[in-house]
Amino acid sequence: MKKTHFLFLAVAPLFALILVALRVYYSAVVWRYVGPNVDFIIAPSEHFSSINTRLSKDHLVSSARLFHRYSQFKGVLNKFKTGHYIIKHNSNLLDVFNTLINEKGQVSFFTVPEGKNMFEIGKMLEENSITNYKDFINLARDKKFLEEIGIQNDSVEGYLYPESYDFGPNLPAKYVMKTMVKQFFKQIATIDLATSNLTPNQILILASMVEKETGDKKERPMIAGVFFNRLKLKMRLQSDPTTIYGIFEKYNGNITRKDLQTPSPYNTYTIPALPIGPICSPGIESFKAVLNPAIHAYLYFVSQNDGTHIFSESYEKHVAAVAKWQKNAKNREGRSWRDHKDQD
Repeated sequence: MKKTHFLFLAVAPLFALILVALRVYYSAVVWRYVGPNVDFIIAPSEHFSSINTRLSKDHLVSSARLFHRYSQFKGVLNKFKTGHYIIKHNSNLLDVFNTLINEKGQVSFFTVPEGKNMFEIGKMLEENSITNYKDFINLARDKKFLEEIGIQNDSVEGYLYPESYDFGPNLPAKYVMKTMVKQFFKQIATIDLATSNLTPNQILILASMVEKETGDKKERPMIAGVFFNRLKLKMRLQSDPTTIYGIFEKYNGNITRKDLQTPSPYNTYTIPALPIGPICSPGIESFKAVLNPAIHAYLYFVSQNDGTHIFSESYEKHVAAVAKWQKNAKNREGRSWRDHKDQD
């Protein structure tokens, strides 16, 4: 009797261990996902718990607990990367793990070009199924939210840093905006705004104007110099892009004389000062141009219809340049700043 009891005590734990091992083996190897191939998306900064919950909820793994334990054992709980991963039909738990950890996920980068405003960026985000346009624009004007992310202006304009982002689909507007604004502050920290007599907001406003006025990065200090010369003389800046921004939500692509004559906080044809706020998202080179403007006596510039400009010291020379480059139809045809070989 004692011998039998001893054998039971010795064998029972071993038997239980074998059962556990078989169960683990079944869950990790034998069990298979029976559905069609799935495009499994890991969103930026998504935590493991969220990933694991979705895998279990969609029946892509046999056991959320086992997947967690295995990932923990492998030391990869924080190693799951943003991207699109194809989980194939008939995958077992180990196959899914290998797909998410060892395969390279496809990431759809969303690029914000320099010089786009928040309305244009919002449209681009919606067109790429990243976030809702109305949600984005409403949030862009939410003073409480803006204060939370370090912005004292009336909108997020100018703070949506132009760069490529690895945004997945259907993200909350708050996440998207916070990410872009965080990148803005990160990039701005690389330059010394204190070298200017202007406030940081004035620097941002001027940088956005410089960005919109020229497609040639080598001209940016020249454009900045013109604006500084005019400000010193208390001249109106007379920048079309600022006026257009003031009416952007109803702008049809054609600026009229009436538009130029209608006062607004952004119409620099009617106010002898900077507009009330930035008009687009400037790149870092435009900030550098404002901090280090070219020293010259120019007060005017007119487009040569290729992204570059003719600069003039006097109004008379400016009128002549306008006649040549804006009123001469031949000079307006088929020209692009990209034709310049010295852009890089």
